[in-house]
Amino acid sequence: MHPATPLAMIENHPYADIRLGDGATLSRTLKEDDIALFAAMSGDVNPAHVDPEYAASTQFHGIIAHGMWGGALISTVLGTEFPGPGTIYLSQNLRFLHPVHVGDTLDVQVTVTGKDDRTHQVTLDCRCTDQDGVEVITGSAVVVAPTEKICRPRTAPMQVRLWDKTLRYRQLLALVDKLPPISVAVVHPCSEDALRGALDAAALGLITPILVGPEAKIRAIAASAGIDLAGQRIVNTAHSHAAAAQAVAMARAGEVQALMKGSLHTDELMAEVVSAATGLRTERHISHVYVLAVPSYAKLLFISDAAINIEPDLDAKRDIVRNAIDLAHAIGIAEPKVAILAAVETVNPGMRSTIDAAALCKMAGRGQITGGILDGPLAFDNAISMQAAHDKGIVSPVAGQADILIAPDLEAGNMIAKQLQYLADAQAAGLVLGARVPIILTSRADGTQARIASCALAVLMVKARA
Repeated sequence: MHPATPLAMIENHPYADIRLGDGATLSRTLKEDDIALFAAMSGDVNPAHVDPEYAASTQFHGIIAHGMWGGALISTVLGTEFPGPGTIYLSQNLRFLHPVHVGDTLDVQVTVTGKDDRTHQVTLDCRCTDQDGVEVITGSAVVVAPTEKICRPRTAPMQVRLWDKTLRYRQLLALVDKLPPISVAVVHPCSEDALRGALDAAALGLITPILVGPEAKIRAIAASAGIDLAGQRIVNTAHSHAAAAQAVAMARAGEVQALMKGSLHTDELMAEVVSAATGLRTERHISHVYVLAVPSYAKLLFISDAAINIEPDLDAKRDIVRNAIDLAHAIGIAEPKVAILAAVETVNPGMRSTIDAAALCKMAGRGQITGGILDGPLAFDNAISMQAAHDKGIVSPVAGQADILIAPDLEAGNMIAKQLQYLADAQAAGLVLGARVPIILTSRADGTQARIASCALAVLMVKARA
């Protein structure tokens, strides 16, 4: 066997240097991520490889590797070790003798069994043996070996982060699986996304929608998009302003348990909601809460307020915190960790956000805010990164592991939420709380999944208030 090439370089073995019996080895331990990556790359989602429940019922009693994962390791040896760079793969036959489970270590060995001086073809015996010495794959390969020496810097493989993009979404839907649907007035659903989002949520058993808006326009959009409105109740109004007023009136009368924003502007709907005479105000300030599934964060992240209160004072911030805590409780977080954000983590008399943060924490200590653990001021990095908090010497039950981020104002909250969506691929849902009924409020740019997830949040809030 030829010695392994230094890790910093990748080097080949030209045909003239190859002898019968020569070869190389590679050792690799199978990890769960290997299976997930292979499935994502190949599209092979055979349940024997990716569905633990099904796999447990098979003769293999658990998830097994794709057979060609082992085959790919043989290709790795041939292309990077022996013969190495410049090798042309012509053919490969394989026999899969035993399954490979997560945690198994394969020793991959290729050995020269034949040479053709005219074509520079090399035949190699290929074997993969597990940690118990059991052969799991055998076969042979035919390659054209390189004729010139190649030695180059070895390219480091890319680091890949795996994220199940729909995991949090599925977990959220699982929380409402056994709950009855709630009645929802869908306000001015005059776009395909708004209409489809509401009806898809209805199909999942989350809501019983009442479509409030210009009936002719709603039906025209449905017909154009191929959406069936059979059996759907429509409350006809002249325009979006009237739709908002009608939906709020239905909520005041107890006819619906929640509102859902359609394709009208947020201000248009909220003007009716906050009306002193005919709106849905309570003793609390109304605020919006984003719920984000961020790939690089280990749990759901709540952000408030990013849509309603432009420059909230201390009294409004207290209710913003309380509303966010209530939503966290509804999802099942018994004692959410609340980070009050500012640009710095120390109180600065010249920065109102730091003074408000300190005051909110004192209010929590005096029982004016309950149900969560508050700390602040905390900068964004200290709130969500244990390493950042450690580097700055911050000892806190919240720092680095926040469930809820309270932004100093709407601009900061909105930018944090949108940056996480568009730069970190976060999946979003959102509710307006503090009114008599929850209000499902998503951006007009949000798709159906965001609307469905927001409906699920509303179902949980209605249940929590019951």
